[in-house]
Amino acid sequence: QVQLVESGGGLVQAGESLRLSCAASGRTVSSYTMGWFRQAPGKEREFVAAILGRVGITYADFVKGRFTISRDSAFNTVYLQLNSLKPEDTAVYYCAADLKPTTVTIPSRYAYWGQGTQVTVSS
Repeated sequence: QVQLVESGGGLVQAGESLRLSCAASGRTVSSYTMGWFRQAPGKEREFVAAILGRVGITYADFVKGRFTISRDSAFNTVYLQLNSLKPEDTAVYYCAADLKPTTVTIPSRYAYWGQGTQVTVSS
């Protein structure tokens, strides 16, 4: 089993930044694909970014250079740097992990999920 705990969310103004963290425990996740997803009220959960190792990175098109995913040297923590935040980025952000997700952009391909952290961007 893998436990994931997100942190770092909060209330910011448009144009500001946040750094989300996802701490993994229970099993070594160095070989896992780690993903970030988000879900706004009334909307489906959508893919934001994923990382395999340190260089296998995929971003959603809407990220457009504003967000950066990374992981620490011990592979236990994954980060999502959110820059130039917009009101439409408001959502609960979730961390997910899977050993071999067949498609990194689809939520159902991930076996493990955190509880989420709220990001609210005011205009």
